Amino acid sequence: MWLVLAFLAIPVIEIAIFIQVGGLIGLWPTLGLVLLFAVIGTIVVRSQGAQAMVQLRRALSDLTDPSEPLAHGAMILFAGALLVTPGFFTDLFGFALLIPPVRLAVFRWLRSRVRIQGFAMGQRAAGHRTATDEGIIDGDFEEVPPGKLPTHQPSGWTRH
Repeated sequence: MWLVLAFLAIPVIEIAIFIQVGGLIGLWPTLGLVLLFAVIGTIVVRSQGAQAMVQLRRALSDLTDPSEPLAHGAMILFAGALLVTPGFFTDLFGFALLIPPVRLAVFRWLRSRVRIQGFAMGQRAAGHRTATDEGIIDGDFEEVPPGKLPTHQPSGWTRH
């Protein structure tokens, strides 16, 4: 129910703010501000998004819990969506999510409210061979019926 109220209230709030700001500084400066905020937000989102990807890759390569970099990446993505949505109210929340301490506080709040059932990383399915199986090469193949011509050039690994 609160989501429906948000979808109804946010456009009303945005329109009210547009009217107030437009009355103070005029139509064209108001539209210019909206576009300027969108451009600045896009630049900052791209920069912070790249940093979040580096942190996520580092967490995955170190086999550590990737939930924090994933959450930061999701919040940066959400901030980008808010910033490209025309309006001052959504821009306020979008820019707030681009502040790392704000994202960290939101992440900690979410983590305290979410119960994780389990987390496993790097485990293979039962019966799957591991890299310690010496002399075994895992691969897939497809038998070609006799008389069927290949649709591509031989790779060098096929019999002629």
